[in-house]
Amino acid sequence: MKLHSTRPKMDPLAKSETAPESLVDETRRRGRGARSNHSGRFEAERRVSFDDGWENLAGLDAFRTEVYAEPARSIITRNKSPDISFDQSINPYRGCEHGCIYCYARPTHCHLGHSAGLDFETKLYAKTNAAELLEKELAAKAYVPKVIALGTNTDPYQPIEREHRITRQILEVLERASHPVGIVTKSALVLRDADILSRMAARRLAKVAISVTTLDRRIARAMEPRAVTPGKRLDAIRGLSEAGVPVAVMVAPVVPGLTDSEIERILKTARDVGATEAGYVLLRLPLELKDVFREWLKSEFPDRADRVISLLRSMHGGKDYVAEFGLRQKGRGPYAEQIAARFGLALKRLGLNTRRQSLRLDLFTPPVAKGQQMPLL
Repeated sequence: MKLHSTRPKMDPLAKSETAPESLVDETRRRGRGARSNHSGRFEAERRVSFDDGWENLAGLDAFRTEVYAEPARSIITRNKSPDISFDQSINPYRGCEHGCIYCYARPTHCHLGHSAGLDFETKLYAKTNAAELLEKELAAKAYVPKVIALGTNTDPYQPIEREHRITRQILEVLERASHPVGIVTKSALVLRDADILSRMAARRLAKVAISVTTLDRRIARAMEPRAVTPGKRLDAIRGLSEAGVPVAVMVAPVVPGLTDSEIERILKTARDVGATEAGYVLLRLPLELKDVFREWLKSEFPDRADRVISLLRSMHGGKDYVAEFGLRQKGRGPYAEQIAARFGLALKRLGLNTRRQSLRLDLFTPPVAKGQQMPLL
């Protein structure tokens, strides 16, 4: 993979047309989640690669991961949503190579002029100055420490983190400043940073949530093609727990009619390897994601597709998605209530969420900004 310094140009073979767009050939998208690369809502034209009779499509290259440098202007994002447990977050990367077909962050790629489909998985942006910016923002006199969440949009430990190490650089800054951090990931790569996380956890400055959507390897491979297997995620829970890092399991998203039958088994298995907390989020299909997910569902599970969508819509008042706070993540109606009740009973039976650990804010020591005088004492 090459790290470029500018945004990519559009595919020169992409054409504008009003006819329905076809799915991308399997040989070009092998190992990816999305089946298409439809234009986003901000683009004036719709583009699709099509065969003009000269068999041009046969010569198109497979989709490859491209990483583009994106020096950020600020790095801490503030959040005021009442149904989210964090006030500020950092996302080291835009786009995610894991290719999870259900990812609610897919539509954000459309703001960059890309597709929520294959572009989201293959055209990635690395915020190369993240650690430097973070140190500067933490050093600001007006900064008030609150837990910083990593992984709220795209995974901070997706495969390109092995090379770019931006997440580790961020953790190094946070450790030096004694600043609390919470991480959400589905990658076993988080174990690489167990040294930092264990030291921070010993001072109640770090906790990690591992996402386990399913324990079925076949479903996981189809839904999350470049993420590690469920077994590796359980290994990550075990490894972090043994290192003294508090670990939660996130059953997220719960896909009705496909993975919801596994809720209790996921919770028990995660508890048995060291998880002490748990949460869940219902499948969300905002904006372009509803089409991306439907294409995948009809391709991978044609016998279940209608039931999955029917159940999902029953929890959103007959719609694919309702963005209302308090409902967007849990839904409503009989089926949503059933999922919530099952989850609650399983938590009680397994003793999860009985030892919720809050992170400390009082240890924060602002970094010394460049040119700023260091304290005498």
